[in-house]
Amino acid sequence: MSDSRSGEACVFKAAGEFEAQQIKSFLEAHGIEAILRGEALRNTHGFTLDGLGVVRVVVAESDREAAAGLLERAESGEMAVEDEDVS
Repeated sequence: MSDSRSGEACVFKAAGEFEAQQIKSFLEAHGIEAILRGEALRNTHGFTLDGLGVVRVVVAESDREAAAGLLERAESGEMAVEDEDVS
Protein backbone atom coordinates (compact mmCIF):
# COMPACT_ATOMS: atom_id res chain seq x y z
CA MET A 1 0.00 0.00 0.00
CA SER A 2 2.95 2.35 0.06
CA ASP A 3 2.70 5.47 -2.04
CA SER A 4 5.44 6.38 -4.47
CA ARG A 5 6.58 9.21 -2.19
CA SER A 6 8.88 8.25 0.62
CA GLY A 7 7.31 8.26 4.06
CA GLU A 8 3.73 8.15 2.79
CA ALA A 9 1.19 5.34 2.50
CA CYS A 10 -2.01 5.15 0.47
CA VAL A 11 -4.80 3.92 2.76
CA PHE A 12 -7.78 4.35 0.44
CA LYS A 13 -8.53 4.73 -3.26
CA ALA A 14 -11.66 6.78 -3.79
CA ALA A 15 -13.83 6.76 -6.90
CA GLY A 16 -13.93 10.55 -6.96
CA GLU A 17 -13.35 13.80 -5.13
CA PHE A 18 -16.50 13.64 -2.98
CA GLU A 19 -15.70 10.21 -1.53
CA ALA A 20 -12.05 11.18 -1.04
CA GLN A 21 -13.02 14.31 0.90
CA GLN A 22 -15.29 12.24 3.17
CA ILE A 23 -12.47 9.80 3.97
CA LYS A 24 -9.97 12.62 4.49
CA SER A 25 -12.34 14.42 6.88
CA PHE A 26 -13.04 11.18 8.77
CA LEU A 27 -9.33 10.50 9.29
CA GLU A 28 -8.60 14.09 10.29
CA ALA A 29 -11.47 14.02 12.80
CA HIS A 30 -9.56 11.14 14.42
CA GLY A 31 -6.27 13.05 14.50
CA ILE A 32 -4.68 11.60 11.36
CA GLU A 33 -3.48 14.12 8.77
CA ALA A 34 -4.39 13.03 5.23
CA ILE A 35 -3.52 14.30 1.77
CA LEU A 36 -5.40 13.68 -1.47
CA ARG A 37 -3.39 12.68 -4.52
CA GLY A 38 -4.65 11.93 -7.99
CA GLU A 39 -5.11 13.02 -11.54
CA ALA A 40 -6.13 16.61 -12.22
CA LEU A 41 -8.90 15.13 -14.40
CA ARG A 42 -10.92 14.42 -11.26
CA ASN A 43 -11.34 18.15 -10.68
CA THR A 44 -12.80 18.83 -14.10
CA HIS A 45 -14.89 15.75 -14.83
CA GLY A 46 -15.81 14.35 -11.39
CA PHE A 47 -16.01 10.71 -12.46
CA THR A 48 -13.81 7.64 -12.60
CA LEU A 49 -13.26 5.53 -15.69
CA ASP A 50 -10.68 2.74 -15.79
CA GLY A 51 -8.69 4.40 -13.03
CA LEU A 52 -8.83 7.92 -14.42
CA GLY A 53 -10.11 10.23 -11.72
CA VAL A 54 -9.15 7.93 -8.86
CA VAL A 55 -8.12 9.85 -5.76
CA ARG A 56 -5.63 8.28 -3.37
CA VAL A 57 -5.98 9.18 0.31
CA VAL A 58 -2.44 9.30 1.65
CA VAL A 59 -1.18 9.45 5.24
CA ALA A 60 2.24 9.42 6.87
CA GLU A 61 3.71 5.92 6.96
CA SER A 62 3.71 6.18 10.76
CA ASP A 63 -0.10 6.63 10.69
CA ARG A 64 -0.80 3.85 8.17
CA GLU A 65 -1.86 1.17 10.67
CA ALA A 66 -4.07 3.51 12.69
CA ALA A 67 -5.75 4.88 9.55
CA ALA A 68 -6.30 1.42 8.08
CA GLY A 69 -7.75 0.25 11.40
CA LEU A 70 -10.19 3.17 11.55
CA LEU A 71 -11.31 2.61 7.97
CA GLU A 72 -11.78 -1.11 8.62
CA ARG A 73 -13.88 -0.41 11.73
CA ALA A 74 -16.01 2.10 9.81
CA GLU A 75 -16.50 -0.31 6.90
CA SER A 76 -17.59 -3.10 9.24
CA GLY A 77 -20.25 -0.83 10.80
CA GLU A 78 -18.59 -0.83 14.20
CA MET A 79 -18.54 2.97 14.25
CA ALA A 80 -22.10 3.47 13.00
CA VAL A 81 -24.28 5.94 14.86
CA GLU A 82 -27.63 4.49 15.83
CA ASP A 83 -30.76 6.45 15.04
CA GLU A 84 -32.47 7.72 18.16
CA ASP A 85 -36.21 8.03 18.58
CA VAL A 86 -36.78 11.76 18.34
CA SER A 87 -40.58 11.73 18.38
